[in-house]
Amino acid sequence: MRGTIQNFQHDLLAWFEDEARDLPWRRTKDPYRIYLSEIMLQQTRVDQGLPYYERFLERFPDLKSLADAEEEEVLKQWEGLGYYTRARNLHRTARILMEQYKGNFPDTPEVLQLLPGIGKYTAGAIASIAFNKAAPVLDGNVKRVLARINALKASIDASAVQQQLWAMAGSLLSQKEPGDFNQAMMELGARICTPKTPDCHDCPVQVHCEAYKLGSQEELPMRSVKKTVPHHEVVVAVLCKGEGYLIGKRPSTGFLGGLWEFPGGKLEAGENHQQALIRECREELGIEIEPGGLITVAKHAYTHFKVTLNVFRCRVVKGKPRPNFHTELKWVTRDEFDDYPFPKGNHKFLKLL
Repeated sequence: MRGTIQNFQHDLLAWFEDEARDLPWRRTKDPYRIYLSEIMLQQTRVDQGLPYYERFLERFPDLKSLADAEEEEVLKQWEGLGYYTRARNLHRTARILMEQYKGNFPDTPEVLQLLPGIGKYTAGAIASIAFNKAAPVLDGNVKRVLARINALKASIDASAVQQQLWAMAGSLLSQKEPGDFNQAMMELGARICTPKTPDCHDCPVQVHCEAYKLGSQEELPMRSVKKTVPHHEVVVAVLCKGEGYLIGKRPSTGFLGGLWEFPGGKLEAGENHQQALIRECREELGIEIEPGGLITVAKHAYTHFKVTLNVFRCRVVKGKPRPNFHTELKWVTRDEFDDYPFPKGNHKFLKLL
């Protein structure tokens, strides 16, 4: 980095004071609301997460209301954001804080990291923003800023480089205003020092940036080669009884835990759609079915894989559905769909039923 740390801090904080976006979690020092914003904005853009944040707080305005709720209600409020482990961990953490910490948040990163779903970054954000503790943060935006101002010629995905970046973040951190400094670094990465075509002309710390001096800002940060994202072909069985549709609740732990879904699963080698539907319904529900017509084909991307959902109407020809995989089965009407939290992929065909 060019120049002194003190000058870097001054230039960044002066810019943040004038240019910071007016966001609801920046108008408070309430650790619950700051915590919620940090968890909600993991893997979620600010513009996308803002209405969910406000809606969530309408239903769960404080730690106690969240702790007192049933998990399914929390998942329903989270519906549409994805990465549902975040919601389950929010709920678990709220209950732990009410039961073991008298409803108070710990104010140190070390203790915060003992809570479900709170890692080093989130702990640093809560401690610095809510409690003014000198704890650094390192998210994707901050990594990019650090890599550029230091012209770091190494993959920021490497574990050794991650440690180096944490050390850089700690050395730059303002001891007097750690919360504002951390938010300013994240704001800079989100709005100015963007992944593509960074706005160096308007950057408040341009004079400190080694990459800008070298003209290498668009080449940085360096990343490891991404692995090919696997794709799965999936069948979905829409089973009807009168006006009811059969849905099942996934186990509370694991992928999409606690959400409701339509029966189905991945095709196995050599299967066609109809064969996969028959096998999945036999394994999941203990019934024999007759596959019917195709309703729709929908594509959906998760973090580590992609799926194509082939949705078929099906008819039960033998047996009574039982929850061999799901924890619970229900027959529900279209009007009742809104009462249950479904994976985002299922929402792509619900309105077609």
